[in-house]
Amino acid sequence: MFHDKARIYVEGGHGGNGAVSFRREAHVPRGGPDGGDGGRGGDVVLVCDPSRRDLSALRYSRHFKAGRGEHGRGKQQHGARGEDREIHVPPGTTVEGLEGERYDLVRPGQRVVVAAGGSGGHGNKRFATSTRQAPRFAEKGLPGQSGWIELRLRLLADAGLVGLPNAGKSSLLARLTRARPKVGDYPFTTIDPVLGTLDDGTRQIVLADIPGLIEGAAAGAGLGHEFLAHVERCRALVHVVEIDPPEGAPAPEEAYRIVRGELAKHGAGLVDLPEIVVLSKADLVTEESRARVVAEWRERLGEGIVVLALSAATGAGLDRLRQELFALVPETDDARAPLPDEPEFEVEHAVYRPAGQQGFDVEREKDGVFRVHGRGIELLFERHDLENPEALSYIEERLREIGVIAALERAGFEPGDEVRIGERAFDLDPR
Repeated sequence: MFHDKARIYVEGGHGGNGAVSFRREAHVPRGGPDGGDGGRGGDVVLVCDPSRRDLSALRYSRHFKAGRGEHGRGKQQHGARGEDREIHVPPGTTVEGLEGERYDLVRPGQRVVVAAGGSGGHGNKRFATSTRQAPRFAEKGLPGQSGWIELRLRLLADAGLVGLPNAGKSSLLARLTRARPKVGDYPFTTIDPVLGTLDDGTRQIVLADIPGLIEGAAAGAGLGHEFLAHVERCRALVHVVEIDPPEGAPAPEEAYRIVRGELAKHGAGLVDLPEIVVLSKADLVTEESRARVVAEWRERLGEGIVVLALSAATGAGLDRLRQELFALVPETDDARAPLPDEPEFEVEHAVYRPAGQQGFDVEREKDGVFRVHGRGIELLFERHDLENPEALSYIEERLREIGVIAALERAGFEPGDEVRIGERAFDLDPR
Protein backbone atom coordinates (compact mmCIF):
# COMPACT_ATOMS: atom_id res chain seq x y z
CA MET A 1 0.00 0.00 0.00
CA PHE A 2 1.36 3.39 -1.01
CA HIS A 3 1.31 5.97 1.80
CA ASP A 4 1.79 9.62 0.90
CA LYS A 5 0.56 11.20 4.15
CA ALA A 6 1.70 10.90 7.74
CA ARG A 7 1.13 12.69 11.03
CA ILE A 8 3.83 12.19 13.64
CA TYR A 9 4.66 13.49 17.11
CA VAL A 10 8.16 14.90 17.48
CA GLU A 11 9.89 15.97 20.68
CA GLY A 12 13.28 17.58 21.04
CA GLY A 13 15.47 16.34 23.85
CA HIS A 14 15.28 17.96 27.29
CA GLY A 15 18.30 20.04 28.19
CA GLY A 16 20.49 18.79 31.02
CA ASN A 17 20.56 20.55 34.41
CA GLY A 18 23.48 22.61 35.58
CA ALA A 19 25.40 21.25 38.56
CA VAL A 20 25.81 22.67 42.03
CA SER A 21 29.32 21.66 43.06
CA PHE A 22 32.27 23.06 45.03
CA ARG A 23 35.96 22.42 44.87
CA ARG A 24 37.54 20.81 47.87
CA GLU A 25 40.39 23.25 48.26
CA ALA A 26 41.78 24.94 51.33
CA HIS A 27 41.24 28.68 51.89
CA VAL A 28 38.49 28.89 49.25
CA PRO A 29 34.97 29.69 50.57
CA ARG A 30 32.98 26.44 50.42
CA GLY A 31 35.71 25.11 48.19
CA GLY A 32 34.73 27.49 45.39
CA PRO A 33 31.96 26.78 42.85
CA ASP A 34 32.86 24.45 39.99
CA GLY A 35 29.50 23.12 38.74
CA GLY A 36 29.41 22.50 34.99
CA ASP A 37 26.62 23.30 32.53
CA GLY A 38 24.04 20.82 31.33
CA GLY A 39 24.17 19.66 27.72
CA ARG A 40 21.71 20.77 25.11
CA GLY A 41 18.97 18.31 24.15
CA GLY A 42 19.14 16.58 20.78
CA ASP A 43 17.09 17.69 17.78
CA VAL A 44 14.54 15.74 15.76
CA VAL A 45 15.78 15.97 12.17
CA LEU A 46 14.14 14.96 8.88
CA VAL A 47 16.62 13.62 6.32
CA CYS A 48 15.86 13.33 2.60
CA ASP A 49 16.72 9.72 1.71
CA PRO A 50 16.47 8.63 -1.95
CA SER A 51 16.23 4.98 -0.90
CA ARG A 52 12.78 5.63 0.59
CA ARG A 53 9.74 5.38 -1.66
CA ASP A 54 6.85 6.51 0.55
CA LEU A 55 5.89 7.38 4.13
CA SER A 56 4.67 3.91 5.12
CA ALA A 57 7.31 3.53 7.86
CA LEU A 58 5.77 6.50 9.67
CA ARG A 59 2.34 4.88 9.79
CA TYR A 60 3.41 2.42 12.47
CA SER A 61 5.96 4.42 14.47
CA ARG A 62 4.47 7.84 15.12
CA HIS A 63 6.39 9.15 18.14
CA PHE A 64 9.98 10.35 17.80
CA LYS A 65 11.96 11.76 20.70
CA ALA A 66 15.56 12.99 20.63
CA GLY A 67 18.06 12.23 23.38
CA ARG A 68 18.29 14.24 26.58
CA GLY A 69 21.33 16.37 27.30
CA GLU A 70 23.51 15.12 30.13
CA HIS A 71 23.56 16.97 33.43
CA GLY A 72 26.58 19.05 34.36
CA ARG A 73 29.05 17.67 36.89
CA GLY A 74 31.67 18.94 39.29
CA LYS A 75 35.12 20.11 38.26
CA GLN A 76 33.40 22.27 35.61
CA GLN A 77 32.49 19.23 33.52
CA HIS A 78 29.76 20.13 31.07
CA GLY A 79 27.14 17.58 30.11
CA ALA A 80 27.22 16.05 26.63
CA ARG A 81 24.71 17.12 24.00
CA GLY A 82 21.75 14.81 23.53
CA GLU A 83 21.69 12.50 20.52
CA ASP A 84 19.72 13.71 17.51
CA ARG A 85 16.83 11.59 16.27
CA GLU A 86 16.86 11.27 12.48
CA ILE A 87 13.74 10.43 10.48
CA HIS A 88 14.38 9.38 6.88
CA VAL A 89 11.79 10.47 4.33
CA PRO A 90 11.66 10.14 0.52
CA PRO A 91 12.46 13.00 -1.86
CA GLY A 92 9.37 15.10 -2.49
CA THR A 93 8.26 15.25 1.15
CA THR A 94 6.75 18.51 2.35
CA VAL A 95 6.45 19.28 6.05
CA GLU A 96 4.09 21.46 8.06
CA GLY A 97 6.22 22.42 11.09
CA LEU A 98 5.38 23.13 14.72
CA GLU A 99 5.28 26.90 14.26
CA GLY A 100 3.56 26.84 10.88
CA GLU A 101 6.81 26.66 8.89
CA ARG A 102 6.77 24.75 5.61
CA TYR A 103 9.75 22.79 4.38
CA ASP A 104 10.25 20.99 1.09
CA LEU A 105 12.77 18.15 1.02
CA VAL A 106 13.68 17.35 -2.56
CA ARG A 107 17.45 16.80 -2.67
CA PRO A 108 19.21 13.71 -1.26
CA GLY A 109 20.87 14.49 2.04
CA GLN A 110 18.79 17.61 2.69
CA ARG A 111 18.11 18.04 6.43
CA VAL A 112 15.64 20.08 8.43
CA VAL A 113 15.23 20.38 12.20
CA VAL A 114 11.53 19.99 13.03
CA ALA A 115 11.87 19.92 16.85
CA ALA A 116 14.84 21.66 18.42
CA GLY A 117 16.27 20.36 21.67
CA GLY A 118 16.05 22.40 24.86
CA SER A 119 19.06 24.36 26.04
CA GLY A 120 21.04 23.10 29.01
CA GLY A 121 21.13 24.90 32.35
CA HIS A 122 24.14 26.80 33.67
CA GLY A 123 26.06 25.36 36.58
CA ASN A 124 26.68 27.34 39.76
CA LYS A 125 30.12 28.37 38.52
CA ARG A 126 28.36 30.75 36.13
CA PHE A 127 26.67 32.64 38.97
CA ALA A 128 29.76 33.36 41.04
CA THR A 129 30.45 37.08 41.48
CA SER A 130 32.51 39.20 43.85
CA THR A 131 29.50 39.46 46.16
CA ARG A 132 28.12 35.94 45.52
CA GLN A 133 31.19 33.80 45.89
CA ALA A 134 29.52 30.52 46.77
CA PRO A 135 26.21 30.25 44.86
CA ARG A 136 24.23 27.21 45.91
CA PHE A 137 21.89 27.16 42.95
CA ALA A 138 22.05 26.31 39.26
CA GLU A 139 19.74 26.43 36.27
CA LYS A 140 17.51 23.60 35.14
CA GLY A 141 17.53 22.46 31.53
CA LEU A 142 14.62 23.43 29.33
CA PRO A 143 12.31 21.03 27.49
CA GLY A 144 12.67 20.73 23.73
CA GLN A 145 10.06 21.68 21.17
CA SER A 146 7.30 19.14 20.78
CA GLY A 147 4.05 18.57 18.96
CA TRP A 148 2.40 16.96 15.95
CA ILE A 149 3.61 17.70 12.43
CA GLU A 150 2.10 16.85 9.06
CA LEU A 151 4.08 15.25 6.23
CA ARG A 152 2.92 14.92 2.65
CA LEU A 153 4.70 13.21 -0.23
CA ARG A 154 4.46 14.61 -3.74
CA LEU A 155 6.31 12.41 -6.19
CA LEU A 156 9.31 13.76 -8.06
CA ALA A 157 8.29 12.80 -11.58
CA ASP A 158 9.28 14.61 -14.75
CA ALA A 159 6.10 13.70 -16.62
CA GLY A 160 2.77 12.43 -15.38
CA LEU A 161 0.34 10.14 -17.21
CA VAL A 162 -3.18 11.45 -16.61
CA GLY A 163 -6.54 10.42 -17.94
CA LEU A 164 -9.83 8.77 -17.06
CA PRO A 165 -9.83 5.29 -15.50
CA ASN A 166 -9.03 2.49 -17.95
CA ALA A 167 -7.62 4.88 -20.56
CA GLY A 168 -4.50 2.73 -20.95
CA LYS A 169 -2.01 4.64 -18.78
CA SER A 170 -0.64 1.58 -16.97
CA SER A 171 -0.17 -0.39 -20.20
CA LEU A 172 1.63 2.57 -21.72
CA LEU A 173 3.97 2.93 -18.71
CA ALA A 174 4.74 -0.80 -18.77
CA ARG A 175 5.73 -0.64 -22.46
CA LEU A 176 7.80 2.53 -22.13
CA THR A 177 9.70 1.57 -18.97
CA ARG A 178 10.52 -1.41 -16.78
CA ALA A 179 7.79 -0.52 -14.32
CA ARG A 180 5.23 -3.23 -13.68
CA PRO A 181 1.96 -1.51 -12.80
CA LYS A 182 -1.16 -3.58 -12.39
CA VAL A 183 -3.02 -3.86 -15.70
CA GLY A 184 -6.62 -5.00 -15.98
CA ASP A 185 -9.73 -4.58 -18.10
CA TYR A 186 -11.69 -2.67 -15.46
CA PRO A 187 -11.68 0.86 -14.02
CA PHE A 188 -9.40 1.88 -11.13
CA THR A 189 -6.92 -0.92 -11.79
CA THR A 190 -4.20 1.42 -10.49
CA ILE A 191 -4.88 2.58 -6.94
CA ASP A 192 -1.35 3.84 -6.16
CA PRO A 193 0.98 6.05 -8.22
CA VAL A 194 3.62 4.04 -10.08
CA LEU A 195 6.98 5.37 -11.26
CA GLY A 196 9.04 4.28 -14.24
CA THR A 197 12.28 5.55 -15.77
CA LEU A 198 12.82 6.34 -19.45
CA ASP A 199 16.46 6.38 -20.62
CA ASP A 200 17.78 7.56 -23.99
CA GLY A 201 21.42 6.83 -23.20
CA THR A 202 22.34 10.39 -22.24
CA ARG A 203 19.66 11.37 -19.73
CA GLN A 204 16.74 9.92 -17.83
CA ILE A 205 13.25 11.14 -17.16
CA VAL A 206 10.82 9.73 -14.61
CA LEU A 207 7.24 8.94 -15.60
CA ALA A 208 4.42 8.63 -13.09
CA ASP A 209 1.20 6.73 -13.68
CA ILE A 210 -1.35 8.77 -11.71
CA PRO A 211 -4.50 6.85 -10.71
CA GLY A 212 -7.47 7.65 -12.92
CA LEU A 213 -9.34 10.89 -12.43
CA ILE A 214 -13.09 11.18 -12.67
CA GLU A 215 -15.36 14.19 -12.74
CA GLY A 216 -15.38 15.76 -9.29
CA ALA A 217 -11.95 14.34 -8.36
CA ALA A 218 -10.66 17.76 -7.24
CA ALA A 219 -13.60 17.93 -4.81
CA GLY A 220 -12.96 14.44 -3.42
CA ALA A 221 -14.69 12.04 -5.79
CA GLY A 222 -13.09 8.74 -6.76
CA LEU A 223 -9.41 7.97 -6.17
CA GLY A 224 -7.74 10.65 -8.26
CA HIS A 225 -8.20 13.45 -5.71
CA GLU A 226 -5.78 11.61 -3.40
CA PHE A 227 -3.04 11.83 -6.00
CA LEU A 228 -3.57 15.15 -7.76
CA ALA A 229 -0.84 16.61 -5.55
CA HIS A 230 1.67 14.23 -7.13
CA VAL A 231 1.08 15.89 -10.50
CA GLU A 232 2.16 19.26 -9.06
CA ARG A 233 5.86 18.43 -9.36
CA CYS A 234 5.65 17.15 -12.94
CA ARG A 235 7.18 19.32 -15.62
CA ALA A 236 5.02 17.88 -18.38
CA LEU A 237 1.82 15.88 -18.79
CA VAL A 238 0.93 12.97 -21.05
CA HIS A 239 -2.84 13.07 -21.38
CA VAL A 240 -4.04 9.59 -22.35
CA VAL A 241 -7.43 9.38 -24.08
CA GLU A 242 -9.03 6.26 -25.59
CA ILE A 243 -9.34 6.77 -29.32
CA ASP A 244 -12.45 4.55 -29.50
CA PRO A 245 -13.99 4.17 -26.02
CA PRO A 246 -16.50 1.37 -25.35
CA GLU A 247 -20.23 1.96 -25.32
CA GLY A 248 -21.32 3.94 -22.24
CA ALA A 249 -17.94 5.58 -21.71
CA PRO A 250 -17.44 9.32 -22.32
CA ALA A 251 -16.50 10.34 -25.86
CA PRO A 252 -12.79 11.17 -26.32
CA GLU A 253 -13.45 14.93 -26.42
CA GLU A 254 -15.56 14.72 -23.26
CA ALA A 255 -12.95 12.57 -21.48
CA TYR A 256 -10.30 15.15 -22.29
CA ARG A 257 -12.52 17.98 -21.04
CA ILE A 258 -13.26 16.21 -17.75
CA VAL A 259 -9.63 15.64 -16.85
CA ARG A 260 -8.54 19.13 -17.89
CA GLY A 261 -11.34 20.56 -15.78
CA GLU A 262 -10.22 18.65 -12.70
CA LEU A 263 -6.62 19.79 -13.20
CA ALA A 264 -7.83 23.39 -13.41
CA LYS A 265 -9.94 23.06 -10.25
CA HIS A 266 -7.01 21.62 -8.32
CA GLY A 267 -4.88 24.62 -9.27
CA ALA A 268 -1.09 24.73 -8.71
CA GLY A 269 -0.62 25.63 -12.39
CA LEU A 270 -1.35 22.11 -13.66
CA VAL A 271 -3.28 23.27 -16.73
CA ASP A 272 -0.30 25.39 -17.80
CA LEU A 273 2.14 22.47 -17.94
CA PRO A 274 3.43 21.35 -21.37
CA GLU A 275 1.25 18.53 -22.65
CA ILE A 276 1.27 15.63 -25.09
CA VAL A 277 -2.11 14.16 -26.01
CA VAL A 278 -1.93 10.40 -26.58
CA LEU A 279 -4.83 8.67 -28.31
CA SER A 280 -4.43 5.17 -26.91
CA LYS A 281 -5.52 1.74 -28.14
CA ALA A 282 -5.06 2.84 -31.75
CA ASP A 283 -4.87 -0.81 -32.85
CA LEU A 284 -8.64 -1.00 -32.35
CA VAL A 285 -9.40 1.34 -35.29
CA THR A 286 -8.41 1.38 -38.97
CA GLU A 287 -5.44 3.36 -40.23
CA GLU A 288 -7.72 5.75 -42.13
CA SER A 289 -9.88 6.37 -39.07
CA ARG A 290 -6.77 6.85 -36.92
CA ALA A 291 -5.33 9.50 -39.29
CA ARG A 292 -8.66 11.32 -39.45
CA VAL A 293 -9.06 11.45 -35.66
CA VAL A 294 -5.49 12.69 -35.14
CA ALA A 295 -6.01 15.45 -37.70
CA GLU A 296 -9.24 16.52 -35.98
CA TRP A 297 -7.49 16.69 -32.56
CA ARG A 298 -4.57 18.68 -33.94
CA GLU A 299 -6.96 21.16 -35.51
CA ARG A 300 -8.95 21.43 -32.29
CA LEU A 301 -5.96 21.88 -29.93
CA GLY A 302 -3.69 23.89 -32.21
CA GLU A 303 -0.11 23.45 -33.33
CA GLY A 304 1.36 23.99 -29.86
CA ILE A 305 0.25 20.57 -28.54
CA VAL A 306 1.61 17.28 -29.86
CA VAL A 307 -1.09 14.71 -30.65
CA LEU A 308 -0.08 11.06 -31.16
CA ALA A 309 -2.03 7.88 -31.80
CA LEU A 310 -0.33 4.75 -30.49
CA SER A 311 -0.89 1.24 -29.24
CA ALA A 312 0.69 -0.20 -26.13
CA ALA A 313 -0.36 -3.65 -27.34
CA THR A 314 1.53 -3.51 -30.66
CA GLY A 315 4.13 -0.88 -29.79
CA ALA A 316 3.12 1.36 -32.68
CA GLY A 317 3.95 5.01 -32.01
CA LEU A 318 5.99 4.40 -28.85
CA ASP A 319 9.30 5.53 -30.35
CA ARG A 320 7.74 8.82 -31.43
CA LEU A 321 6.34 9.33 -27.92
CA ARG A 322 9.79 8.75 -26.39
CA GLN A 323 11.30 11.37 -28.68
CA GLU A 324 8.57 13.88 -27.92
CA LEU A 325 8.93 13.33 -24.17
CA PHE A 326 12.67 14.02 -24.16
CA ALA A 327 12.08 17.08 -26.31
CA LEU A 328 9.26 18.35 -24.09
CA VAL A 329 10.78 17.77 -20.63
CA PRO A 330 13.43 20.45 -19.95
CA GLU A 331 16.87 19.37 -18.84
CA THR A 332 16.97 21.97 -16.05
CA ASP A 333 15.99 20.90 -12.57
CA ASP A 334 13.34 23.53 -11.94
CA ALA A 335 10.88 20.93 -10.68
CA ARG A 336 13.15 20.24 -7.75
CA ALA A 337 12.92 23.83 -6.51
CA PRO A 338 10.40 24.78 -3.81
CA LEU A 339 6.86 24.89 -5.10
CA PRO A 340 5.18 28.22 -5.92
CA ASP A 341 4.01 30.22 -2.89
CA GLU A 342 6.33 28.24 -0.63
CA PRO A 343 9.35 29.71 1.14
CA GLU A 344 12.88 28.89 0.13
CA PHE A 345 14.48 26.09 2.13
CA GLU A 346 15.95 27.94 5.11
CA VAL A 347 16.45 26.23 8.43
CA GLU A 348 19.63 27.75 9.77
CA HIS A 349 18.27 30.78 11.60
CA ALA A 350 15.33 31.52 13.84
CA VAL A 351 14.30 35.07 14.76
CA TYR A 352 12.75 35.76 18.15
CA ARG A 353 11.10 39.11 18.78
CA PRO A 354 10.24 40.45 22.27
CA ALA A 355 6.64 40.70 23.39
CA GLY A 356 6.85 44.44 24.07
CA GLN A 357 9.33 47.24 23.57
CA GLN A 358 11.29 46.07 26.63
CA GLY A 359 10.84 42.35 26.01
CA PHE A 360 7.91 42.05 28.44
CA ASP A 361 4.49 43.52 29.19
CA VAL A 362 2.82 44.14 32.56
CA GLU A 363 -0.94 44.30 33.05
CA ARG A 364 -3.32 44.23 35.98
CA GLU A 365 -6.03 41.60 35.64
CA LYS A 366 -9.62 41.89 36.86
CA ASP A 367 -8.94 40.02 40.11
CA GLY A 368 -6.20 42.51 41.03
CA VAL A 369 -3.33 40.16 40.21
CA PHE A 370 -0.46 41.55 38.16
CA ARG A 371 0.41 39.53 35.04
CA VAL A 372 3.86 39.72 33.44
CA HIS A 373 4.05 38.57 29.80
CA GLY A 374 7.36 37.81 28.11
CA ARG A 375 9.06 34.61 27.03
CA GLY A 376 12.39 35.68 28.51
CA ILE A 377 10.81 36.31 31.92
CA GLU A 378 8.97 32.98 31.80
CA LEU A 379 12.20 31.15 30.96
CA LEU A 380 13.87 32.78 33.95
CA PHE A 381 11.33 31.12 36.23
CA GLU A 382 11.38 27.81 34.37
CA ARG A 383 15.12 27.55 34.78
CA HIS A 384 15.27 27.98 38.55
CA ASP A 385 14.09 26.13 41.64
CA LEU A 386 11.61 28.44 43.34
CA GLU A 387 12.05 26.52 46.61
CA ASN A 388 15.69 27.58 46.77
CA PRO A 389 16.06 30.92 48.66
CA GLU A 390 19.27 31.79 46.83
CA ALA A 391 17.64 31.12 43.46
CA LEU A 392 14.69 33.34 44.43
CA SER A 393 17.09 36.09 45.46
CA TYR A 394 18.83 35.82 42.09
CA ILE A 395 15.49 35.95 40.24
CA GLU A 396 14.48 39.09 42.12
CA GLU A 397 17.83 40.64 41.29
CA ARG A 398 17.36 39.87 37.59
CA LEU A 399 13.79 41.23 37.62
CA ARG A 400 15.08 44.48 39.02
CA GLU A 401 17.92 44.68 36.47
CA ILE A 402 15.58 43.97 33.55
CA GLY A 403 13.11 46.60 34.74
CA VAL A 404 10.21 44.34 35.64
CA ILE A 405 10.01 45.61 39.25
CA ALA A 406 9.91 49.23 38.04
CA ALA A 407 7.21 48.39 35.49
CA LEU A 408 5.11 46.68 38.16
CA GLU A 409 5.41 49.69 40.45
CA ARG A 410 4.31 52.00 37.64
CA ALA A 411 1.26 49.77 37.20
CA GLY A 412 0.31 50.19 40.87
CA PHE A 413 2.07 47.18 42.38
CA GLU A 414 2.78 47.19 46.13
CA PRO A 415 5.01 44.76 48.05
CA GLY A 416 3.07 41.61 48.91
CA ASP A 417 0.74 41.76 45.89
CA GLU A 418 0.30 38.58 43.87
CA VAL A 419 2.15 38.31 40.57
CA ARG A 420 1.60 35.76 37.78
CA ILE A 421 4.30 34.77 35.35
CA GLY A 422 3.42 31.94 33.01
CA GLU A 423 1.65 29.25 35.03
CA ARG A 424 3.14 30.42 38.33
CA ALA A 425 1.50 32.74 40.84
CA PHE A 426 3.36 34.08 43.89
CA ASP A 427 3.55 36.96 46.33
CA LEU A 428 6.39 39.31 45.46
CA ASP A 429 7.97 41.36 48.20
CA PRO A 430 11.06 43.00 46.71
CA ARG A 431 13.46 44.58 49.15
